[in-house]
Amino acid sequence: MTFIKLKLAATIAVPLILGGCVSASEYAQKNAGFSSVSATTAQVTGKNTVWVQNQQDAQAVAGQVKRLLARKSIDAETAVQVALLNNKGLQAAYAGLGDAAADAWQSTMFVNPTVGVGLTGIGTPGLAAFKSVEGVIAANLLALATHKRNVDIADTGFRKAQLNAALQTLQLAADTRRAWISAVASWETVAQLNQAQVTADAASELAKKLGETGAMTKGGQAREHVFYAELAGQSAKARLEARLAKEELTRLMGLWGSDIEYQIPNRLAQLPKGLIKRDQIEAEALKRRVDLQMAKLDLDGTAKSYKLTEATRYVTDLEILSGFETERELEDGERSADTTGNVELEFVIPIFDSGKARMRKSELAYMRAANLLAEKAVNVRSEARSAYQAYRANYDIARHYRNSVVPLRTKIEEESLLTYNGMITNTFELLTDSREKINSTLLAVNAKRDFWLAEANLAPAIYGGGAGAASGETEVAAAAEGGGGH
Repeated sequence: MTFIKLKLAATIAVPLILGGCVSASEYAQKNAGFSSVSATTAQVTGKNTVWVQNQQDAQAVAGQVKRLLARKSIDAETAVQVALLNNKGLQAAYAGLGDAAADAWQSTMFVNPTVGVGLTGIGTPGLAAFKSVEGVIAANLLALATHKRNVDIADTGFRKAQLNAALQTLQLAADTRRAWISAVASWETVAQLNQAQVTADAASELAKKLGETGAMTKGGQAREHVFYAELAGQSAKARLEARLAKEELTRLMGLWGSDIEYQIPNRLAQLPKGLIKRDQIEAEALKRRVDLQMAKLDLDGTAKSYKLTEATRYVTDLEILSGFETERELEDGERSADTTGNVELEFVIPIFDSGKARMRKSELAYMRAANLLAEKAVNVRSEARSAYQAYRANYDIARHYRNSVVPLRTKIEEESLLTYNGMITNTFELLTDSREKINSTLLAVNAKRDFWLAEANLAPAIYGGGAGAASGETEVAAAAEGGGGH
């Protein structure tokens, strides 16, 4: 009988101990899940991404960044590639993917059993009448029963972490492209103001000489001088804004030290001859938006958590204890030992907690996540429509300034200058025309900048990574995390 009990104890304990050694090879990989992230983002951006995890990786990336910055002037594509390689915040997001992989890996392992050994004796120390040795191995049966569901939940979290890493990558690429456009447009504004300032300087000098000869009144001279002075102030402010815009680009690219001496163009590209047609942009966004896929995974994770809560609402703890007990006795000068095995089952009786509160919390978390997902889908449609409308409208506006407004202002200024030289137009009228010409030129530069920014916003509207994507994702994630556990 003793032999049978000991065999039962060993049979129950061994599988639980070996179960702790089971691991999922995919989760255990060094770059777990990153290949999917890299492939997804490369399809959208056309750029390479690297997960830096050791010194060799860091040195290789640093060398590649140096080669990219060695160009005389970096374009938007180069800036985006440098940012995706060198931005440390993006590397932190990739580390979050590693954390999720480790959690999923850990979920595949069974809970380690608890081993206890005890020794008791009665009598004079060294001359005990009898001694008892007890050994117990306790394993949590609830953890074993819910193991598969816990693995499923952890896998959902891992897949969401993959999407989050992809979203962060797309966000950085979009932000960098927009920052490059803003910086270049700022320097184009500086160039236009500098050109206008040269003309104003010449006019101011001419007014001074005409005033010395008595050909121009004091008021006329003052107008020319103040026009030059105001342009000088505008130019100084524009240079400051351009330097700050370039600093924003520098931060996104993760540059410091001598690397910040890179150059960018001082003029944006001309408007394209035609527009990209996006007749099905809403359907594209609903199919491809990464943050919408994350919201779906949040709902899926909440549903799985809800089912787990439902399955374990009446039992919060359940353990099986198996072990042995050996007793040694000293009687009439003879020693005897008796070993017996035992198996016990322990669980918490839900007298006070029936699990209804946890079930209610899980139900509300699921409904909240479902409604946030529905709201996200509506917003994605709207954002896609808005992005394309802005793209089309800004193209028309920029083309209008380029083809109509600026040429007309140039013609007016030329005619005013001719009549001014012929003493037909007075100084005030010429000054007014020059001011209007400068304002129209600056408006044309801004319109062209707005178009290129709108063009840069098309991809984020379809794939994700636009402004506000992170906050929306956080709200849905909060709903998922609100789901009751087990």
